Amino acid sequence: SSSEGFGVAEKIVLLTFISAVILMAILGNLLVMVAVCRDRQLRKIKTNYFIVSLAFADLLVSVLVMPFGAIELVQDNWIYGEMFCLVRTSLDVLLTTASILHLCCISLDRYYAICCQPLVYRNKMTPLRIAVMLGGCWVIPTFISFLPIMQGWNSIGIIDLIQQRQFNKASNSTYCIFMVNKPYAITCSVVAFYIPFLLMVLAYYRIYVTAREHARQIRVLQRAGAPTDGRQQHPDQHSTHRMKTETKAAKTLCIIMGCFCLCWAPFFITNIVDPFINYTVPGKLWTAFLWLGYINSGLNPFLYAFLNKSFRRAFLIILCCGDERYRRPSILGQTVPCSTTTINGSTHVLR
Repeated sequence: SSSEGFGVAEKIVLLTFISAVILMAILGNLLVMVAVCRDRQLRKIKTNYFIVSLAFADLLVSVLVMPFGAIELVQDNWIYGEMFCLVRTSLDVLLTTASILHLCCISLDRYYAICCQPLVYRNKMTPLRIAVMLGGCWVIPTFISFLPIMQGWNSIGIIDLIQQRQFNKASNSTYCIFMVNKPYAITCSVVAFYIPFLLMVLAYYRIYVTAREHARQIRVLQRAGAPTDGRQQHPDQHSTHRMKTETKAAKTLCIIMGCFCLCWAPFFITNIVDPFINYTVPGKLWTAFLWLGYINSGLNPFLYAFLNKSFRRAFLIILCCGDERYRRPSILGQTVPCSTTTINGSTHVLR
């Protein structure tokens, strides 16, 4: 191997790790999409439309972006030509920005659902508004990805430096180099990361304050000795249950957003700093930060499985081929089928 490349053992370990990340991202995001499509209860939750679109963006990252980056990393050479390098780079920026914009929309959706009255939420999150927000999550990234990259706006003033790094005379290797000038670095980073991140922090701070208030109200109700049997329900029991459900959902989404920021913050901080220090950030550090961000594309489904009961049940139904043990019990006054019997409050299916 060359002095800048990897040895045989290192390539095997690297390829195994990257393959696991790609496979995890593909299967996990497919599982999320199938779960929402098959589960009627999940489809009723408006937030899940954003989650499905987010999973689709992450799936495209794992199929259209990661494999080519992995090949270049292991082979220490880019063999697909300059035009495809621009296309792959544009897709990378597009899908990365789309992911964080989806998370921003999710935080706004949760803000209106938890911090506002139900009527306000219904007025704010209409099907048309959801469609517009989803469209914006995909259209806005186009203006900082395909449009400037294909026009070469990101390379104005640094073309000579890019050409020097595209070809390694010592190893006779060509690389897919993506470097940005100061205006593009600031514009892209602010639009793709810093503004959405600020909105998410503000939204989740308000959600956290509201969640604390909800928890205080629940403790007051419990101290008051509210009846818990089915015949004498407290008039606020339904709203209390809603508070608990929405608060737990908010905490889950906070963890998902936090993991996203931990994965992508190093990359975006480096992206905005590098042009101001004469592009002296080591290439291997860039690669590490980039793949740390890619790992997030396979991380979200596992967060859903461990932290969200509804997704966990839907995943188990799919993976266990519709096992009746994981089906939701009959609720909201639904009639119990004649092929079932109820014993001690548990419904059992008669075979």
